[in-house]
Order: sequence, then structure tokens, then C-alpha cells
Amino acid sequence: MTRYNFKSVEEKWQKIWEDKKVFESKVIKDKKKFYCLEMFPYPSGKIHMGHVRNYTIGDVLARYKSMRGFNVLHPMGWDSFGMPAENAARQNNLDPKKWTEKNISTMKSQLKQLGLSIDWSKEISTCSPEYYKHQQKFFLDLYDKGLVYRKENYVNWDPIDQTVLANEQVIDGRGWRSGAIVERKKLNQWCFNISKFSDELLDDLEKLDEWPNKVKVMQKNWIGKSFGSEITFQIEGIDDVKSVKIFTTRPDTLFGCSFLALSVDHPISKYYEKDDNFKKFKEDCSKSGTTEEAIAQAEKIGFKTKLLATNPFDSEKKIPIFFANFVLMDYGFGAVFGCPSHDQRDLDFALKYNLDIIPVVKPNDHVGEFKVEKEAYTGPGKIFNSKFLDGLSAPEESILKAIQVLEEKKLGNKKINFRLKDWGISRQRYWGCPIPIAYNKNNEIVKIPNEFLPIKLPENINLNTKGNPLDHQDEWKKILIDGEECELETDTLDTFVDSSWYFLRFCSPKNDENGFNVDDINYWMPVDQYIGGVEHAILHLLYSRFFMRALSYKNDQINIKEPFKGLFTQGMVCHETYKDQENNWVSPDEITSEDNKNYYKKNNLSEKIIVGPIESMSKSKKNTIDPEEIIKNYGADSVRLFILSDSPPEKDIQWSDTGIKAAFKFIQKFWTLHLNIKNQIEGQNDKFIGKKGDEIFRFTNQILQKITKNLESFQYNVLVANLYEIYNFFSKNISSVSAEDLKVNYIKILCSLNPILPHLSAECFEDLNIKNSYQWPEIEKKYLIQSKTSIVIQINSKKRSIMEMQFNINEKALMQEIYKDAKCNKYLEDKIIVKTIFIKDKLINIITD
Repeated sequence: MTRYNFKSVEEKWQKIWEDKKVFESKVIKDKKKFYCLEMFPYPSGKIHMGHVRNYTIGDVLARYKSMRGFNVLHPMGWDSFGMPAENAARQNNLDPKKWTEKNISTMKSQLKQLGLSIDWSKEISTCSPEYYKHQQKFFLDLYDKGLVYRKENYVNWDPIDQTVLANEQVIDGRGWRSGAIVERKKLNQWCFNISKFSDELLDDLEKLDEWPNKVKVMQKNWIGKSFGSEITFQIEGIDDVKSVKIFTTRPDTLFGCSFLALSVDHPISKYYEKDDNFKKFKEDCSKSGTTEEAIAQAEKIGFKTKLLATNPFDSEKKIPIFFANFVLMDYGFGAVFGCPSHDQRDLDFALKYNLDIIPVVKPNDHVGEFKVEKEAYTGPGKIFNSKFLDGLSAPEESILKAIQVLEEKKLGNKKINFRLKDWGISRQRYWGCPIPIAYNKNNEIVKIPNEFLPIKLPENINLNTKGNPLDHQDEWKKILIDGEECELETDTLDTFVDSSWYFLRFCSPKNDENGFNVDDINYWMPVDQYIGGVEHAILHLLYSRFFMRALSYKNDQINIKEPFKGLFTQGMVCHETYKDQENNWVSPDEITSEDNKNYYKKNNLSEKIIVGPIESMSKSKKNTIDPEEIIKNYGADSVRLFILSDSPPEKDIQWSDTGIKAAFKFIQKFWTLHLNIKNQIEGQNDKFIGKKGDEIFRFTNQILQKITKNLESFQYNVLVANLYEIYNFFSKNISSVSAEDLKVNYIKILCSLNPILPHLSAECFEDLNIKNSYQWPEIEKKYLIQSKTSIVIQINSKKRSIMEMQFNINEKALMQEIYKDAKCNKYLEDKIIVKTIFIKDKLINIITD
């Protein structure tokens, strides 16, 4: 038998698809559309197995929908701005543009090897001026709508490199490059007013029926709508300030309040500006970072003032006021009250500073005295130690009662707050989209006129400078607007902005005047199926949802609020980790094993390798597999088959050499089966008519129904099992079916293989001299009616037989057949049947005395 030569086959079909643009989408307004999009990659240099899984899943779906007659848009682009390119350029003295373009070329070539049905004519790259020109226009449009503004904001500041760092560049509180302790610094920052849409972004999650619930929960928590109360505390100690406002979700715990904590940036802090101890404290606070996560992990520290606050529910009780490093100015009013018994952070703080710990909620089933010592009680229960709140259920009844009393005393009112803050989009870096703003001599904001766009980045500049490299580009910064000398903004946009609208650009990638054509997005949008990793479940998806609302805001031509109709989050590709005896990571291609149990270094067979846990593939842990090498050795279809098998696509999958070899072996076996089928079709001179005729039609249509269902529901691992069913059936039955029946059914089977194994199915069609129209085969419903079924016969709960019966047989008819069966009847002779348990078409259990 001829071996399946995947290399020559794949090269041939890749060229044919590119030349003919089989899957190129054309806007045919009377044809139903399907927009399939995978999250576009960052061009890091080489594709990894995560890319392979993501794009294979999308490609299977895109091919299937195209075969079903949909007008499919399945494009590809590159998220090509950002820190990695700038960092690589700094370290290796390279131009980030050339570095990025080289990586794009490499990754594009590798992706093509997978035989993806991507329309490369719609390719985009976010670092291209043809792309970010329109992004700059959007920025100015949102500025005019009041959705962009500039304000002072806290950032991670590297005092050595004199630059702002992203959270991921802060490692153990130090700058990733300089090693300096990172500080909190206030800088003027550009922001998108995402909080304007907080309610809408939250409420509309309920409309996203085709999104995973876990993602919606993550977004809901991030938006963080909380119901509570604004409370006014009267304070003593400063003549000019008589009260402080706070926001809390638990006003019912006020009787347990033992301190008030303020942000170091609270307006009251100005009264301590000359206090050396406070200045030192503020400096220490700046080392905690700017994120909630960083602050939550930092040691809780406080600066005690001489100020006192009065408990709104008990005028006799005075409580101390601290400045604390865990209070952020941008939440509520930059002030919180501490209830140590029922908040662990507050309890840690109270224990450190020897403050009162007063429990006011105890579990419903608790009897006797209730104390809190080292662990705060945060569960539900009954209120006590709280005068007029005592006995109320917490938190349901007690919160409402507490707010009612606060409103009656005019010391507070009901309030809804959101965790979601406005999106800071300024980045003090070179390799990003320039912000289309300038400043005149009075430092007033001047919009860049449209005819000046795009504002391009200067080229061939020195990146090894302190601070933002663009600050040093004196000539580039100069710009004349309406006869007035101005200076360009040197901040660039957060790369999340680039990826918040790219799905719109794919609809009109060649439109030079606008980022998209309104008719095009009204036809294509929303994206029918979006596919990507769950690590982007919050920020990227939330920002994209905001951007659609921002574009639609005060725009009569656009009314698309949700960018992604369906969302699928695929799992990670995982692999064992390996270390040598010196605890250094070792890659799989550096080790060898004879028994798949004990591993050794290839270049030192006496050194045993330590096998670690299975983790998601990571360059840092060296547990990666090179997809290009695997494709070279086993072929694209083998890789596709393996990556879809074993685990459901939403779950993690473990890479194994055994698995990829099994996939390769199956394809070779199927090619052999194909050659046998071809010989059978071409070798029969007369029609064979026998009992197998109906059986092959029944099998083909039933397996097509299964495959269709599994394709529609992302059950791709079950889909792979269907392929093995096909192989087993045809292997056993081809010799007992007429050539005509065999050919008709085999063509349908090959069509169903195309989304999964496009190269193999195309080669089989060509080998049979059949032109594949890429149409999904119709299912003949008459063959879906099941005529026979296997029923398990149990007597006194023990299996005694399996009988082949007519489908839909009733219990009485079945019992008659059982009595006729000698094998079963011997257990029923002289027995009285007490009862029967009958499960139609599956099982009967006969209970005797």
C-alpha cells in the first residue's frame, strides 16, 4: 500500500487554497453570515501549542459553517505594539518595528502550515500607521463625546529608569530591569470614562446567552456593583474640618467600629504635610504598589493621628483616626471605618495597633458568649451588641434597618458604588500608538486636526534612555497647528486599546478614510463566535464591550453594543516539567528515557532528571513543544487531530508523544482504508445487492447527525471519537456493499472529515477524481429511525441476557419474547413475578419471589 505522504499533500493544498481563496469572504447581503474570530496573537517570534489549539478550534468551526452555506469571515491580524518588542529592542539594540515585522513573517508562515482557512487578504497589524490612524480618529471622537479626559492618577514609578511600569513589570516590589524599589507616583494620565457605562456593562451580561457563565461572573465581580451607604462621621481635632464621609456595604456593623482609616491622599492629609513622621509614612506607603492585589498582599501599616471620630450610632463613643496604606483614594471617599471582628484586614490592623475588637454578628446556631480573636467572622447570623439592631438577621434585615436609621438622623443615605474605575490608557513608552494631542505654550490641550493623522512614531531612535524615549525627540515633538507652535503628547496608548476594536477593522480592512464602513459592520457584527484564552476574560473583553458602547454613544449610524455574540474559552496545552540536579529547568528535547519512567540528560546519561508537575506550557519553565517541528515530522492533520482529541476543548489538554504518534498512525490507517475503498469502487463490475445496502446508509446518516451535533456544541473530542467509528465501520463493511452505495456514502464521509482533516479529505477527493464542492452533506432523516435496539435483561438485578429487539417495543411484547428465550426462561420457571422495572429500549429488571 502507498504511504500517505503528508508533506507533498499539504504543500499542494496550501497553495491551491491561497490561489483560489476558497474561504475568502465576500459580502453577499442576501446570504446568512458567520463571523468567526480567534483572539489575534502577539508576534513573539514563533507560534506555540496554545496558538495551535486556539486556531485549530476556530478553523474547524469556520470550515463547517462555510460548508453549511454561510458567508464566513475568518480573518487574522497581529497585536503588534507593546512592551515585549520595546524590551527586546533595548536589550539587543534592535529596531522594534523590524523585530516585530520579522516575527510576523515567521509566525504567518508557521500558521499557514496548519492549513487554516484564514482569509489572509484581510490581514491587519496594529503597529501599522494604516491601522492606528483610525485609532487616533476614534480617540478624538471619544474626546469630543466627553469619554476621554486627563487627570492625575497613581502609577508604578521606577525611580532609576524614570519610567512608569505596568503591574507585570513589578517583581517583588522592584522594577524588572533596574531592580529599584517601585514607588507610587501621581502623574497626569489620559483615561477612558468606562465607569459611565458601569450599569449597562453589568446588566447586559445577562443578554450574553452564548458566553460561559464563569466569564460573566468574573466580569460581574470586576465591575463590582455594591449596595451600601454613605455615612458622615463627625470629627474632632481640626478646626477647618468637621466631618468625614465614607462608603460602606455593611452599615449594620457600625456598633463594632473601632477606628477610621484614611488614604494618605485624603484631603485631610494636607494638614500633615510638614510632619516628618507622616512624610516618612507616606513614602513607605508608596512602596506598596498601585493595584488592589499589591496593596492586599502588603503589610498593613498605619499612621495614628490625634483626630477622633464620633460613631454615628453612639455619640458617646469616640474612635481614633489613622492614615492607612490599604485605603485607596479612588474607592468611595478615600476613607473607611474599621470593624475588626468582621473583616480580616481590619482585624489584622486592630491587633497590630491594639484597637478594640467588638463582635456584632454571631452565627445563627451559636449559643453563649461569642468572641473574635485571630480570625474575623464574615458569615451571616444575628446582630447583637448593637442596641436597636439586636436580633435582626444579618445582613438581609440589618443593612436595611441601619440605612433607615442613618437617613432619619441625616447622617447617611442609601448608595450604590462600583469597583470598576476609569481606564487609564497613558503609557510612557515608545512602541505604542501615539496619542493625537498636542499642548500649546500655555500647556492647554490642542486636538490634532484630522488632516495631520496619522501621527507616526519617529524611527531609528535611541531606546536606551531614562524615562519615555519620546520625551527626548525634540524635533518630532514640534508641530504647528493653526499657526500656533505646539508640542506633541509623548505618552502612547495602552495596547489594550489596539485590541478593543480590531474586530471592526476586519470588516473593512482596506478602507483608508474610516476605521470601518458602517454598512460592513452592520452586516458582519457582532462576531458570531469569538475564541480565546480565559486569561483575557476580564480586561480585554470588558474593554472591547466598552469600546462598542463608546462608538455607539451619540452615534445614529451605529447601534451595536455587544461585540461578541458567542464566546468560547479554550483550555491550556500542558506538559510535564523537568529539572536537572542543580534545580535548573530542562526542556523535553534535552532528555531521553527508555522506559518512560526514568529520564536522563541526552548529553550526560548519568545525570538523572527530576520530573515535576504537569503545567501549562511556558518558555520560562522550558516545557514547550515546537509546533513547527511536530508539523514537519507528523503533518498538520496529525497535529489538528491530536489537539482536538482527548480533552474537551474548554479543558486543559496534556501533550504526549504517544498521542501525536497515535494521531499520525490513524491518518496513515485511514489512507490505507481509502485506497481499499477506491479499489472496491473501481473494481466492482456489477452491482452488489445485499443486506448491507441499508446498513451503510443508516450508519452514514446517523454518524453525520452525531458529527453535526458535536460540531455545533464544541464537543470536538467526541468528534474525534466519531472518526474512529467511521474507520471501524468501513473497514468491516466495504466488501459487502455495492460500488455505487459505497461511493455515495464515502463521499458524504469525506465531506464530514474536511473541517478536521482538510488535507487528507481533499487528497482523497482528488484521488477519486471527484470535485469537492465543499458543501455539508444533507442528512436523510428516514435513515435516522432506529429499527433495532439492544435491551439488557435482568432477573433479580442480575444480567442474564442482551436481546436484540424492535425499537420502541412495549413491555408486554418484550415479556413474551423473554419467555420464548431458553436462556432467560430457565430463571423464570416456577417463579412468581413480583414486579418489573422497565426502561424503554434499554433495560428490564424482573423481580421474582
